[in-house]
Amino acid sequence: MGKFPRNNNTFIIFHRLYLVMGAMLYKDVISEYEDPLKVSEEKTKEHLMKIFEYHFENTPYWKKFKGQIDVDKIFQGNLKRVFENIFNAGLFVNEDHLRENWLDFSPKNYRGRVRFYQSSGTTRERAITHWDYEYMKLLVKFLRTALDEIYGLDKIYNEKHQMRALAHGPYGWYQEETSELVWSYGGLLYIIGMETEGIKRALEKEGWESLLKGRLAPLVKYTQKVIEKDNINTVRTIPQFLQLFSRKTENLETIFTGGVGVTPQLIKEIEESTNANVIPFYGYYAFGDAVGMVKNNEVVYYPNYPFTIIFPLVQKDGKFKVVDYGERGKMAMIIARPELLIVKVENESIIRSPPTKSFKWDGYGNPIRKVG
Repeated sequence: MGKFPRNNNTFIIFHRLYLVMGAMLYKDVISEYEDPLKVSEEKTKEHLMKIFEYHFENTPYWKKFKGQIDVDKIFQGNLKRVFENIFNAGLFVNEDHLRENWLDFSPKNYRGRVRFYQSSGTTRERAITHWDYEYMKLLVKFLRTALDEIYGLDKIYNEKHQMRALAHGPYGWYQEETSELVWSYGGLLYIIGMETEGIKRALEKEGWESLLKGRLAPLVKYTQKVIEKDNINTVRTIPQFLQLFSRKTENLETIFTGGVGVTPQLIKEIEESTNANVIPFYGYYAFGDAVGMVKNNEVVYYPNYPFTIIFPLVQKDGKFKVVDYGERGKMAMIIARPELLIVKVENESIIRSPPTKSFKWDGYGNPIRKVG
C-alpha cells in the first residue's frame, strides 16, 4: 500500500506489470496493517487505488472498464470525493448481475485459500461470494482490537477466566469468523446452526412463538441442553432468542447481537435484565461484521477500513453525493480486497456518523432495510 510516485514513469511501468501478472498477495497488505484502528485516509485511498488497478487487469467483470476509466482522475481529492467519483463513474454493480454471475468477480489465476460463502437469505434468495481466508484473519484482528479498545474484553477473558460461548446462526463465514474470534480469547465455542433462508417472511406470517415451536425447535432444544450442562458466559444471537437464556442470565457477561431492529433502548433493556455487556454487530456476507456502539442515542457501526468503506449516498441532479453528518441516505459500499472488489448500493438506508476516538473513519447508524 505504498504511495505511488506518479512522476516516476519507470516505477509505474513496473507497477502495471506487477498487476498484470496477478501477483497481488495478502502478505503485501498485511505488512501495512499493524494496527487496525490506525488506518489513515491516505492509506485507505492508496489501498483502494491498488485494488482497483489490480482488478481492472485481472478480474472478468472489471476488465471491461480498463481503458474506459481514468483511475488517476477518479482518485483525486479526499476519500469522500473519491467515493463519490467511483459511483458517479458508473462503477457500481447491479445486484441481480452480482447474484447470478458471482464468478465474474473472481480474479483470473488468483492463488489463495479461497472459499465461497452464501448470504443468510433472510429476506431473499441467497447470494454467493468468495473470501480468501487471509481476509478472515485480518477481519478478526480488527474485531478483536476494536472490542478490547471499546469494551475491554481482554480484561474479562484471559488465562484466569475462560470465555465459554454459544452462537446461533448460519454456517459459513459467520461460523468461521465467530470461531476465530472466540479462539483469539482462548475460549470455547458451541455453534447451534439454524436455517435462515426466508426466516423474516416466515416471522411476519407466523410470529416468534410459532417459529420457536416449529422450524426453530431444534435450536431451542440444543440451546437448552447446552446451558443446562455448561456455564455459558458469552452469547451471540439475535434479541428474540435471548429468552432461551432466561434461567441462566446470571452467568452471562457478554452478548453479541445484531439486526436492523437493534436500538439504544433495546440494548439498555437487555443490559438491565442480564447485567451483561451488549455489543451490537452488523453482519454482511461479503465483508463480515462491523463493530457497533451506542453513540448520541443511536447505534453506530464501524467497518474494517481499508477493506470495507461505507457511506450513505443520495442522488442530486443525476449525481451521487455523500450526505452530511446526521443525514440519511442509501447505504453504499466498496469492498476492496485482493480476491474481491464489489461496488454497490444496498436496499437499505443509513445515517452518516463521524469518526470517534477509537475509529479514524466514518461510521453509519440506524440502518433501515426493506424486506423484498
